Amino acid sequence: MQHIQSYLDEHKDRFLNELIDLLRIPSVSADPAFKDNVIKTAHVIKDSLLSAGCDHVEICETEGFPIVYGEKIIDEKLPTILVYGHYDVQPADPVELWHSPPYEPVIKKTEIHPEGAIFARGACDDKGQMYMHVKAMEFMTKTQQLPCNVKFMIEGEEEVGSVNLSKFVKNNQEKLKNDVILISDTGMIAQDVPSITTGLRGLSYVEVEVTGPNRDLHSGLYGGAVANPINILTKMIASLHDEDNHITIPGFYDKVEDLSDAERAEMAKAPFSLKEYEKSIGINSVYGEKGYSTNERNSIRPTLDVNGIWGGYIGEGAKTVIASQAFAKISMRLVPNQDWEEITTLFKNHFESIAPAGVTVKVKPHHGGQGYVTPIDSIGYQAASKAYYDTFGKNPIPQRSGGSIPIVSLFEQELKSKTILMGFGLNSDAIHSPNEHFGVWNYFKGIETIPLFYKYFTELSK
Repeated sequence: MQHIQSYLDEHKDRFLNELIDLLRIPSVSADPAFKDNVIKTAHVIKDSLLSAGCDHVEICETEGFPIVYGEKIIDEKLPTILVYGHYDVQPADPVELWHSPPYEPVIKKTEIHPEGAIFARGACDDKGQMYMHVKAMEFMTKTQQLPCNVKFMIEGEEEVGSVNLSKFVKNNQEKLKNDVILISDTGMIAQDVPSITTGLRGLSYVEVEVTGPNRDLHSGLYGGAVANPINILTKMIASLHDEDNHITIPGFYDKVEDLSDAERAEMAKAPFSLKEYEKSIGINSVYGEKGYSTNERNSIRPTLDVNGIWGGYIGEGAKTVIASQAFAKISMRLVPNQDWEEITTLFKNHFESIAPAGVTVKVKPHHGGQGYVTPIDSIGYQAASKAYYDTFGKNPIPQRSGGSIPIVSLFEQELKSKTILMGFGLNSDAIHSPNEHFGVWNYFKGIETIPLFYKYFTELSK
């Protein structure tokens, strides 16, 4: 495409300042205290889409936070790209661990980002990456280089499970009709190693409760004579993995796809330093399922992890009690073909079956989603690959992500279209953590690359 670099150079400061202003709004969907800010952000996105050249933009109300829908239809005979993103962010807690206030964006140079990175909650997930698409749209419309139709669907509940998006998608299939869905809510391998995410893991999230006596008991008078719910819970959780870190739930692996040696060899071509990986998160050794590499463990294999555990007395000093109850939150990352509802049922049945006499167990399912794989021989993947090659000078590496974006499988089910995941963040960007950031270089590289996807997708669709 002509003039994209000169256009970026001319408008660089404005593009950066607009994102910084967006990051100043604490659009935390999980906390009712931020409700007004979440709604305010939706209206900012609406105005931005109109300024970028959409002919029609609307705030679509839901039972929760609104969805911003925009479109520019230039010719019904041309392909239509649907861009999905989200404007809500994770809570900033623990705030005391931030080096600068989470909603007062600052640009600081880092070893990985020598040109500077924007430090703020939502910088990478997903305001920065979502806003790349808005600015790419602006470039294409202002320079009369938009080659096809475009639709935007930007929601405000992704960080709380996209509670109302499913209903919106099911009720608006004609409005959302498209030829491919484009999302930037993932990352790439490294600054100089572009990659396209071709697989996402599914998710099953549950809460478990173990109840013993009808009240907290004196550990001296009752210790050793009654089942301690905390002791029992930890034993039950420990039994969910064997000595090879293989998950012991019957039927758990029945539908797990075993990748061929050739596919695993392709994955292994991605540059990876085990030493740097360990250093980056402050550990002295990796840990996981026997027979698989670190990158395979966190992408093509399912997992089961305790996300929180509590019960009894945790205050200052000592209180010698046997707690009446103990609780834990457990998540299972699933690979394609594993149905999250089926896995949740398998977990529930197994966990209840291993409870010893003296306690009762309850399993409360929270939410989940299916895994997803996109073929690398699709027009969408080929278009993305050509776009990356133009801007990075090398072919992107296909990679499967360990994360989950449950709405991607929903899109394929309801809209019958594939999703292309063009992420420009890095694993080191600390999403969901204190000091989240997004490289300034990455932000502009995304704006430079996205219009080329439109160009190549339109050409390959003919």
